[in-house]
Amino acid sequence: MTKYRRIMGHINYWLFLAVVALLPFPQAPLRLVCVMWIVSWFLEARWLSKPEFRSPIISNIAIPFLCFGLWYAWHAVSGLWAADHAAWAWQMERYMTFGLLVPVGIWGLNNLYDWRQACRVLIWSCMVAVPFYIIAVTAFYLHPEWLEYFQWREPWEYELPQNWIEFFGENISQIKHRLFLCSVELFGAVMAWQLWRNEWKKLLPALLIMLSVIPLTGSRQAVMTFAVLLAIIISFELPQRFSLRYSVFVMLMGIALGSVLLKYHPRMQDFHITDITEMRTISEEHDVRFNVWGVALRHPSDYMLHGLGGGQSTEYMLAGYQQMGRPDYCEKKFNSHNQYLEETIELGIFGLLFFVLIWVTIPLAAKNKGRQTAILLFALFVLNMFTDCMFGRFCGIALWAVGLLLILLQSDPKREQ
Repeated sequence: MTKYRRIMGHINYWLFLAVVALLPFPQAPLRLVCVMWIVSWFLEARWLSKPEFRSPIISNIAIPFLCFGLWYAWHAVSGLWAADHAAWAWQMERYMTFGLLVPVGIWGLNNLYDWRQACRVLIWSCMVAVPFYIIAVTAFYLHPEWLEYFQWREPWEYELPQNWIEFFGENISQIKHRLFLCSVELFGAVMAWQLWRNEWKKLLPALLIMLSVIPLTGSRQAVMTFAVLLAIIISFELPQRFSLRYSVFVMLMGIALGSVLLKYHPRMQDFHITDITEMRTISEEHDVRFNVWGVALRHPSDYMLHGLGGGQSTEYMLAGYQQMGRPDYCEKKFNSHNQYLEETIELGIFGLLFFVLIWVTIPLAAKNKGRQTAILLFALFVLNMFTDCMFGRFCGIALWAVGLLLILLQSDPKREQ
């Protein structure tokens, strides 16, 4: 039995590193390897052997795992009042990674897990992903007819951009959604800073490569998130004699910097403040997200108390698009483009409050180096969830899972030895 656990322990760890390496790439192989990794953890049967390090169950870091388990359970219970049980079952399957990670976080990981090695794998993978996508999108630019196999638009329904950068930003999401790609690259940048913060010869080239993808994709949310993460990192580097107000000042300056950068962002040229004030008025002139949010917020009384049930937000949004005369949104099956709205529609206001509480516990429960990582990943996810459903794609779920496990590893003092 000991030999069996040792072999399965190595397989489990190698599969985890494979999941980390696949984070910046398309989600089909990522999904397959992630399922294999979860299965291998159970086959290793860690709960039958005496842990070789302090189990997280007696430490605060187990709290976020337990909270996510309860949140997953609430999604399961919401099936009692869900109108479409097929959609509810699909939601439960998509969120199964959250449910399966609960015992992983509580009972712990084998002693092979090394957060430094995982960070190095992530950093190199993020750097390799940048030229991979540049080459792939360049191939589409030279052969636009290939796009027919990767997107919902037919080639004759849009004008081919003459500028390569514009083309890159418009079509990168056909391979990997630009916000998720930028999120992984920012995640890699955070871990590069954690690993090489005193080794500038390694850190700067890695950061330049990983962060170069943000202006290429044209993701407005990634620009703001980068500015906030940079401000938080600067506040960490301030001498200890500086009080909290200096850190708050730096973070506010980061938000201001992000706002200035967004003002001159090419995709902001069509944005007007009236898009916000007239959100419930669906218009061709408005940003798509404001139109989508307007549909979601038209009748909050429909779902505010206990929600419509897990997996029901899509049908609710599609019905709203039809009522507002936007069948084109139905064809594209736009979700609410806001994770907080998504949770409110499906679980109601109490589900939303519990969801927010989960994210607050992550940085509060983490310790040692894990607390800094938790704060940065907290900012990364909380900001991005305002403009997209981070858990609407499996790559977002896998990104969160890897991030939380790295926080778990960094919070264990024996892993720091």
